[in-house]
Amino acid sequence: MCWVRRALLPLAAAAVCAAVMPAAARSDGDPASDFLISQQVFFGFGQNASAKKQAELQRLVEDAKAKGFEVRVALIGSRTDLGAVPVLWRRPQTYARFLGQELALYYPRRLLIVMPNGYGIYRRDGGVTAAEKAALVRLPAPGSDLVGGAERAVQRLAALHGVHVEPTGASGGPSQNRERLEIVAIVLAVLIGLAIAKGVQVLRRPTARDAAR
Repeated sequence: MCWVRRALLPLAAAAVCAAVMPAAARSDGDPASDFLISQQVFFGFGQNASAKKQAELQRLVEDAKAKGFEVRVALIGSRTDLGAVPVLWRRPQTYARFLGQELALYYPRRLLIVMPNGYGIYRRDGGVTAAEKAALVRLPAPGSDLVGGAERAVQRLAALHGVHVEPTGASGGPSQNRERLEIVAIVLAVLIGLAIAKGVQVLRRPTARDAAR
């Protein structure tokens, strides 16, 4: 029996490795595909945008979906974000096709890639329109501002489908609007105070008749 056990142990170890390695390879091979199965935005690992800006993009994408325009976005700021395919760095359209095929079983709809040098777009379930491709070509390359570039791209693409969305910070947001109103109120109060003081001075100024007395 000992020789049987010795013979079976290597086979069992090989079977365990075979079961574990595909999942590990998938997880490490393309990070964005793991995130975008359940999330709408992949921000990458070296993203320098603030948490506020990232949340703003997330809300923009959610707002677009709620209004009928669904898109998932991958921000690729470095080769590290590409996992096992660093050769696709600065090739956003090629990577869009690659990632779209990786996600096909879970998310076959519109996928937007944002890299410093430009954009890529892919859609497995119905193709991408010429207007969508042209809209992205006309956008300036986002450079280091991947979040800002993604916001502009989502807005432009959504508009092509009759959906209007804006980043929450575009109008200043509730807190900034409140601050502006407070500033306006203070300025008005100062102006009114100055006007009242000036009026009091005019009333107290002696007239020529008073001087003659």
